[in-house]
Amino acid sequence: MSGIQAPKILRRGVWRYLSDRDILVAALVTAVVFVASLGLIYIAHLVRVCWLAAHAPARAPGRRAMLIFGRRLVGDRPEADFLGRLARGRTDALAGLADRVLLLGGYSGGSISEAEAGRRWLIAEGWPPAVPLELEQASIDSLENLRHARVLLRERREEPLPPVWLVTSRYHLARCLYLARRLGFDAAPLAAEERLPLGRRYLARLLMEAAYLMWIDSGMRWAALTGNRRMATRIS
Repeated sequence: MSGIQAPKILRRGVWRYLSDRDILVAALVTAVVFVASLGLIYIAHLVRVCWLAAHAPARAPGRRAMLIFGRRLVGDRPEADFLGRLARGRTDALAGLADRVLLLGGYSGGSISEAEAGRRWLIAEGWPPAVPLELEQASIDSLENLRHARVLLRERREEPLPPVWLVTSRYHLARCLYLARRLGFDAAPLAAEERLPLGRRYLARLLMEAAYLMWIDSGMRWAALTGNRRMATRIS
């Protein structure tokens, strides 16, 4: 087992970005685009999020490296969504569909990282010893998850990245796939749930993910339009 470590005290969530000028500019651009399009651009992103959430496979159709995204712990233990992601990764690893597995997730208020909590659960449930299990414990959001995973997946910067499965909850897939492809991954989605859950909680998460995706995409398009290299390199 190997990985990336980080300090235990890190700010998480959208609020930590409020002092970041580029992020605030992206938020303003997103608001203008939303109003100018009468909400149609947001609807387009929502359709994208929902379509992928509904149609992503729940079984890996081939062998790849696997990135399992963490989630905030409850009492130093994985909560329901995280358990679903871990269970999906374990099932496919046992089926011989994972070259190696990276557990992604730093410290979210507990005494251990999300990645470490995931490792403990997988070992307790039975993990195939032939599949390398690595921890990425320095991240505090999905973008940092992927940036650090990119470092772990290759020994030298010039090496090509291996194809990867992005293992996460269905509501989270569109954002992870967008970020991964911008970072140069040959990535494909793999859903934790067998099918798209129905209910108010899940609908709220889909709505929120569409807003996040619109925010990120609007910021990247604005950076390209204005030639803002500093802003563009945030996801590259």
